[in-house]
Amino acid sequence: MATWLCYAVGYVFITSGVLKLLLTDSMGFRSHFHELEVPFAESTLFLVAIIEIGCGALIASGMYVKKATIPLLVIMAGALYFSKLPILITEGFLVFAFQARLDIVVIILLLLLFKHVPGKKF
Repeated sequence: MATWLCYAVGYVFITSGVLKLLLTDSMGFRSHFHELEVPFAESTLFLVAIIEIGCGALIASGMYVKKATIPLLVIMAGALYFSKLPILITEGFLVFAFQARLDIVVIILLLLLFKHVPGKKF
């Protein structure tokens, strides 16, 4: 079961990171980071993409899973803070709960990986 969980979480982050690197303009990632007033938006976007790909690959391969979840949890916390918290403040809890549902599920999956899957060492 842990192996499939690693594959699923790794897939989510690898896909997300690759899209951020390759489709920065067409998917609106760059403008979205600027609109959210993320500090150093373009550098942060690049850093987030590299971390998502690297840590996602480590998790998918089952290596250093515990260590790879930590930066991804930080990224997910940042995603909630910068993109979902304003929704909670301006539009209310129900809209926030809907918009943040996938972020919350991914955070729970990362916490499960951190707690239960130590990962192989290289």
